[in-house]
Amino acid sequence: MCGVAGLWLAGAAAPDAAKATLQSMADAVAHRGPDSSGVWFDPESGVGLAHRRLAILDLSEAGHQPMHSESGRYVLSFNGEIYNYRALRRDLEATRPVAWRGTTDSEVLLEGIEQWGLVPTLQRCLGMFAFALWDRRERTLQLVRDRLGVKPLSLAFTPSGACFGSELKSLTHFPGFAKDIDPAALSAYVERSCIPAPLAIYRGSRKVAPGTFLTLRGPTSSEVKETRWWSASDEIEQAKANPFKGSLEDAAEALDRLLRDSIRLRMVADVPLGAFLSGGIDSSTVVGLMQALSAQPVHTFSIGSPAKQYDESVSAAQVASHLGTHHTSLIVTPQMALEAVPLVTQIYDEPFADSSQIPTYLVSKLARESVTVALSGDGGDELFGGYNRHVWTPRIWSAVRRVPRALKGRIAAGIQGVSPTRWDELFARAGRLSPSRQPGLHLHKVASILSADGLDAMHGTLIRQWPAAELLHRPTRWGTEERAAQVGGPTEAMMYRDLMGYLPDDILAKVDRASMAVSLEAREPLLDHRLIAFSWSLPTRYKVSGGQGKIVLRKVLDRYVPKALIDRPKMGFGIPLAGWLRNELKDWAWSLLRPEALDREGLFRPEVVRAYWNEHQRGKRNWEHRLWTVLMFQAWRGSSGDLG
Repeated sequence: MCGVAGLWLAGAAAPDAAKATLQSMADAVAHRGPDSSGVWFDPESGVGLAHRRLAILDLSEAGHQPMHSESGRYVLSFNGEIYNYRALRRDLEATRPVAWRGTTDSEVLLEGIEQWGLVPTLQRCLGMFAFALWDRRERTLQLVRDRLGVKPLSLAFTPSGACFGSELKSLTHFPGFAKDIDPAALSAYVERSCIPAPLAIYRGSRKVAPGTFLTLRGPTSSEVKETRWWSASDEIEQAKANPFKGSLEDAAEALDRLLRDSIRLRMVADVPLGAFLSGGIDSSTVVGLMQALSAQPVHTFSIGSPAKQYDESVSAAQVASHLGTHHTSLIVTPQMALEAVPLVTQIYDEPFADSSQIPTYLVSKLARESVTVALSGDGGDELFGGYNRHVWTPRIWSAVRRVPRALKGRIAAGIQGVSPTRWDELFARAGRLSPSRQPGLHLHKVASILSADGLDAMHGTLIRQWPAAELLHRPTRWGTEERAAQVGGPTEAMMYRDLMGYLPDDILAKVDRASMAVSLEAREPLLDHRLIAFSWSLPTRYKVSGGQGKIVLRKVLDRYVPKALIDRPKMGFGIPLAGWLRNELKDWAWSLLRPEALDREGLFRPEVVRAYWNEHQRGKRNWEHRLWTVLMFQAWRGSSGDLG
């Protein structure tokens, strides 16, 4: 895994000055590639590429970048892994002799583009990647991102020219880059706790969208063309046109085979490798198959919490013991979280408020002490119906769709009139089993969607953190309400939205920044695009049925881990943030939320934030996520030097 950066100057520049800028841009993401760095600049065109390398395959100098193709036509700065590069290499050799300099996937990519062209090569690749490719013959610069956006890539235009990189940190080192807040990006952030592609927090910047590449024919914004080289909608449509016809047991067998191949490919590395293990279905499946494919105990890593309702460390340890992995665990304390907060605001380099960013960073840091590559279970919820909203929202809508709006409002008010903590106590006292370990919080979520006009609106409410019009002085329309493609029923419509939005913009961004901050490569075997196609070929009942999600994935896991170690309420990768904001993190939080500071900056409505803060402190409502959204923006703005 690596860091990419580069530029296309609008005017003449001394090569030494251009190379110095490139080096600064590369050094800004040194954490993504601590093993070596390189810069390349072409004075004639004004194009330059920079690279920071985390050596995973072929640790020799043969993997140094920026890398030139054998003919010299192409220059590449590459971030990612192409897992089937050995098969592609054999295909290339079967066509013509290649004078290979090493055994890296980057070199295979270059020679593939030389022989097959960019799009045909991308369509052959199994992997995660983002790269910059300069074509010296056609004088075009192409910025490419993988199918689902596992790896990041951003672009900006300034009076000095174009600049791009894996992270916005690099772009801020380009001459003339302005750190002006984009109001549309801010509004999107308030509603989603992250900034969805193609938006970026700085005006004039953009993210390359997943499954696309940008072609630049010059250093100005008017010379850019976007091309979609992979479409989830097309993939899903094709899968639905060729549905899986076997039984559930047949589907589990086919899924097992696909998972084995995906995981086997992602276990190829010339450095130590392990896996994150939460004890949940997704990570346990990945680790179970890893261990089945490995002759040695797999290194696994988990973290836990002193708060019982958030602690999965015991479950993870039980799964690890059953599978025989070499397991390491860490309990996250409030002090660890407080120490991590200044780091995460810099790690994410634009506002990001998924509070699981803290445990994700800490487990990555823990893993990096032993390994350089870690496999994760990300993607299982989106592909196999794993979120509570996939299971329960259609049922709720079916039950309340004909209930008068006024009555639904009274029911919601009654639920919300009891605090989440009190609901938790009532469930515990009654000895009732809840589908969540935080029943009060989820009852309040149910109340929030009762008055929605339909399933689309319910899903939008569930993933919205804060209405921008309520919090911001100047809310800005940032996009239309998402509508799912015609992918099936209501459950699959929600899964599609999560696959296209929540997954790349939140989950994958979170894991990439947290892992790369400690120079750890995270790999997501459940997001192999062949698995995406397979999951969408299955009938919905093989994914969600009888109040339970991930039906077929559970069938596979049953082959490796006893049900007794897995069957428990779903738990997110969270922290006891609500309590911390009332206690250990209270002083820090209030220092950022003081009305006089918010009023001076002129973005958020101080009276609104104060009202939510007071309700949260009294325990009347749990506003941890809304408050965290403001806190992470304020902390980010201060760490980036933009806080007045």
